[in-house]
Amino acid sequence: MLTLAADVEVLARFGRALADPIRCRILLALGEAPAHPADLADALEISRTRLSNHLACLRDCGLVVAVPVGRRTRYELADERLGHALDDLRTAVVAVEADRTCGDTDEKGCC
Repeated sequence: MLTLAADVEVLARFGRALADPIRCRILLALGEAPAHPADLADALEISRTRLSNHLACLRDCGLVVAVPVGRRTRYELADERLGHALDDLRTAVVAVEADRTCGDTDEKGCC
């Protein structure tokens, strides 16, 4: 069980990063391969300014790192285990989603 404040903060930071669909898409893309911001913006079909803001958030959360490559900067996951964690989390959520049954769905909109 997580009891240390640092452990809780790490998970909260990860949750904040995943709270935005664009940041999720960035993390999934970087899980496949490191990329330059211009290429990421094109692949995700978002402006470079918007991408830059999201990358700053992900850097602040410690999930991605900027690697200088000559005069350009390439982004990658801070640790390859994050890619595995994201895949495990996605797989688990999809599995739970497929199995969930909730009798209160119509009344409470909980599921």
